[in-house]
Amino acid sequence: MSAPDDFALAALLDLDGHRFTIESGDYTVKFDIVLVEPTENIPHGIKYSLSLLDKNGDRILGYDNSNHDFRSPGKRGYVARKTEWDHRHHRETVKRYEFSTASKLVEDFWEDVRRIIKRWR
Repeated sequence: MSAPDDFALAALLDLDGHRFTIESGDYTVKFDIVLVEPTENIPHGIKYSLSLLDKNGDRILGYDNSNHDFRSPGKRGYVARKTEWDHRHHRETVKRYEFSTASKLVEDFWEDVRRIIKRWR
């Protein structure tokens, strides 16, 4: 990793365990990030979960790299099971997320948070 990436990773790791209340208490953002040994599925060496919660504590948005099996459309209309690690949750939808750097992860997450909150005002 280059120096800016090292700095961004250190800043992201510093957010572990932090919770932030935003928009007059209507939303909470929480960060869970730990350094792990890099593996084939987690080559960047961080286990992360970034979440936007509503005032009831229900997750609206999440970026994480937990191992999930979920169904995806297959050929001829049948459904295939697919394992994803880095992915994005928005309500009931789970889509693959292409992790590139710690700073891009945070940037993408906050952009989605801004967009979602702006839409629900």
